[in-house]
Amino acid sequence: MATARRASQNDNHVKRYMFTDPILNELVKKYPKPHFEDRSDFLMRELIESIISQQLSIKASDTIFARFVDLFTSGEFPTAKQISKMDDEKIRSAGLSFAKVSYVKSVANAFVSDLIDIEKIRKQSDEEVIVELTQIKGVGRWTAEMILIFTLNRPDIFSIGDLGLRNAITKLYGITDRKEMLALAETWKPHRSTACWYLWRSLENKIE
Repeated sequence: MATARRASQNDNHVKRYMFTDPILNELVKKYPKPHFEDRSDFLMRELIESIISQQLSIKASDTIFARFVDLFTSGEFPTAKQISKMDDEKIRSAGLSFAKVSYVKSVANAFVSDLIDIEKIRKQSDEEVIVELTQIKGVGRWTAEMILIFTLNRPDIFSIGDLGLRNAITKLYGITDRKEMLALAETWKPHRSTACWYLWRSLENKIE
């Protein structure tokens, strides 16, 4: 029991003092530890879900994503071939714009053609993954960075393109210049993904 207690205390110490940055450490003390996991087996699904959610509220994007999945008779998330073969108008009937239909098809076709190979992606550096994913029409750098954090479980990602992160840094540090933000983020290495999570939490965004 005493050993378990000491282990718990040590874990708490590591959690509390992960960063040398006192402002960030206050967030670490305030919020629970994030839980990241490797979801690379679901890479295509998460790319498509990200595209569908662009510029939509969480509720609207969840509704449209569910309708999209329901278009396929299996009731499960479709394969790349099933998506690529489906009529564009039928996909649009789920509530997707013409542009998003095109992007969803581009993702599916990238997996059908083996342009995107999950095993290859797993072995690539963070920047190589970004280059690889942004070959797909509709997938920009921000989307690729979110995939790195939440799908590929990469521990040291910071997305200067994320408005929420910039807002959090401005609120907490009084910094508005992007170069200064990037310099600040350098001090959070090698835990920048975790730092991002706490910055989002500081805005009370709901992140599971």
